[in-house]
Amino acid sequence: MQENLVIVESPAKAKTIEKFLGNNFKVASSMGHIRDLAKKDFGIEIENNYQPQYIISDDKKKVVAELKKLAKSATEIWLASDEDREGEAIAWHLKEVLGLKPEHTRRIVFHEITKDAILHAISNPRDIDMNLVNAQQARRVLDRIVGFEVSPVLWKKVKPSLSAGRVQSVAVRLIVEREREIMNFQSVSSFRVTAIFIAKHGDGQQSELKAELSKRFDTREEAYRFLDQCKNATFSVSEIARKPARRTPAQPFTTSTLQQEASRKLGFSVSQTMSVAQKLYEAGKITYMRTDSVNLSSLAIHTSAKKISELHGDKYVKTRQYKTKSKGAQEAHEAIRPTYIDHEQISGTNQEKKLYDLIWKRTIASQMADAELEKTTVTIDISSLPEKFIATGEVIIFDGFLKVYLESTDDENGSQGSEDLIPPLKAKDILHPKGIQAVQRFTQRPPRYTEASLVKRLEELGIGRPSTYAPTITTIQNRNYVVKEDRPGIERQFLQLELSKGQIRESVKNETTGTEKSKLFPTDIGMVVTDFLMEYFDQIMDYNFTAKVEAEFDEIAEGNRVWNEMIDEFYHPFHKKIENALKNSEKTKGERLLGTDPVSGKEVYVKIGRFGPIAQLGKSLQDNDEDKPQFASLRSGQHIETISLDEALELFKMPRDLGEFEGKKVTVGIGRFGPYVRHNNQFVSLAKADDPYSVDLDRAIELIEIKREKDRNSLLRVFDQDPELKILNGRWGPYITYKKSNIRLPKVKNAEDLTFEECMELVAKAPSTPKRKKK
Repeated sequence: MQENLVIVESPAKAKTIEKFLGNNFKVASSMGHIRDLAKKDFGIEIENNYQPQYIISDDKKKVVAELKKLAKSATEIWLASDEDREGEAIAWHLKEVLGLKPEHTRRIVFHEITKDAILHAISNPRDIDMNLVNAQQARRVLDRIVGFEVSPVLWKKVKPSLSAGRVQSVAVRLIVEREREIMNFQSVSSFRVTAIFIAKHGDGQQSELKAELSKRFDTREEAYRFLDQCKNATFSVSEIARKPARRTPAQPFTTSTLQQEASRKLGFSVSQTMSVAQKLYEAGKITYMRTDSVNLSSLAIHTSAKKISELHGDKYVKTRQYKTKSKGAQEAHEAIRPTYIDHEQISGTNQEKKLYDLIWKRTIASQMADAELEKTTVTIDISSLPEKFIATGEVIIFDGFLKVYLESTDDENGSQGSEDLIPPLKAKDILHPKGIQAVQRFTQRPPRYTEASLVKRLEELGIGRPSTYAPTITTIQNRNYVVKEDRPGIERQFLQLELSKGQIRESVKNETTGTEKSKLFPTDIGMVVTDFLMEYFDQIMDYNFTAKVEAEFDEIAEGNRVWNEMIDEFYHPFHKKIENALKNSEKTKGERLLGTDPVSGKEVYVKIGRFGPIAQLGKSLQDNDEDKPQFASLRSGQHIETISLDEALELFKMPRDLGEFEGKKVTVGIGRFGPYVRHNNQFVSLAKADDPYSVDLDRAIELIEIKREKDRNSLLRVFDQDPELKILNGRWGPYITYKKSNIRLPKVKNAEDLTFEECMELVAKAPSTPKRKKK
């Protein structure tokens, strides 16, 4: 009989913990949650005080059976799931499903997987905290109610297979509102004036000084007039101000700041960051990665100070204990940090090494001395004008924590580098202009969200918690409410006026503006769904309501609120809104009338179609239009709200006839799965770089030939007895294709040795695929 059984969530965590415990401990994994709400019949007994109906999923029945067997033969069971609410709920589910007796069950928690932490937890067990369990149950039940009651309304009123969620819908709203701000944004231009001055020194040396005018001009005429008046002006230093400044290090990482910084510095997605961090935690390399806390243990602070002193000297050490400002911080009680701070590097994958390095540097920097700077501002008078040029510079006197780490920002236009150095100057020094430029600049539209900046905004609004950011952002992309992609900028002209050697030269320059990289864009269906939810379910879409719910979950976790009562207060008014929406709302597809086609005289609409946003030429058949309407998919970057009539009419030029190849017509079109070339009843997908509206016959032939070569290389065998029977080499290895059916080859079979009879036998044994019924 095994004396002690420790149950954790993952095999990796089990493997690490097992190294620290003796032979009388067996560590097993539950592989995450072992049960969840039933999907049939809502999974909640509304009339029975919202009691959840939990079931063990089929894929966990074998795991549960094994755990029951192990538990039966153990004298003590230690539930060691994570220390957040979800981990507490997993421990409770294990206790319930395995039928564990309280007198033989211990709950242990730790925020790092080290020998000391594990042994300390074993020495200090506690009972399962039902307040934490109930807070998690309340979240799960409320989210199930919202999702299961609102989603069917969307199916009936907008489009089948849509979904809504308490946090996901609010996150989409943020992205939709930002997109509309951008759509409605009107850029305004002004002229920014900068100058390069030559400062001559007594030793015959000279240096350059960059400065900017303290005002901007609205028009080209004003800027030109200013430069003209500078032709014969004298420029002199009127004031030099030097001020000491300090820069303090960023706090140690919380979940959200780690996600943001890994996105900025490493280019990781939010879900990627959490996946890598989970592996580092389970391998015992970092502390628990779902936390609101910025606190560090006294041991971590002491170890950090020792490491800093060893690497950089005592003057770089300045220990700090940060306080968590987040009200109701629910997760672990320490920031994310390395478990062993004296380990600068670790073994592992490149991603694990990069993320660990980021965490190590952030932790170390948080305990280092401030950076000491000197900021200098030089004011330059113009003899002929009241305006002044201002030059600013910054010198690092002592680098402090900057020696190790500098936090990034989301500012797309700002610079994180040091400012220009200021040469030695004194008041009344005369400066000689090398050149003065007035460049047309434009106001910047609001930036689109990245995953990192969306996490930051959700946290600022109090929406969600550390454990919810990553799944929320993943869900809204999987539901196709939001896409994350790069988009090219557009060419823009701007004016540049330059005064040099007493002459003003004017030129027109080009620049690319609006380039987007890994930004979140709402889809048309995301915008239509958001509008519908805002009209009929304003409560769940309200930012304050979502934050208030999170605060109520915190109250439940603290034992100050009964979870069923909190759900009850929400459910009744919410359910009335469901009934109202089903009864009174009109079916919406976001339809918009653009105008009339000047050729056919038919009306042109845009709306949500079965497979996404489409343009429609002519009325629907139910509107008694004589002809069947034509449909065309909108292009990437086009929106139902902003597409013009001319742009929509362009879409109906598809399919385009490109000419002939091998005596057969070649056309290009756009289908459900994207743009394609069609030749001899064969379809070839266009490459991402190909524009279906401009691709020519030569490029189409090139794509056809590439596809043929690929098909030739994939054909392993063809049989004379029946030409429809072929063996092809696919992405996952060889397979048989016969009459539009694909049959996987058994691993023991060698494709080259198969006879016709053996192939037909495999075809006969293969499960038949039922034909799809015509609608």
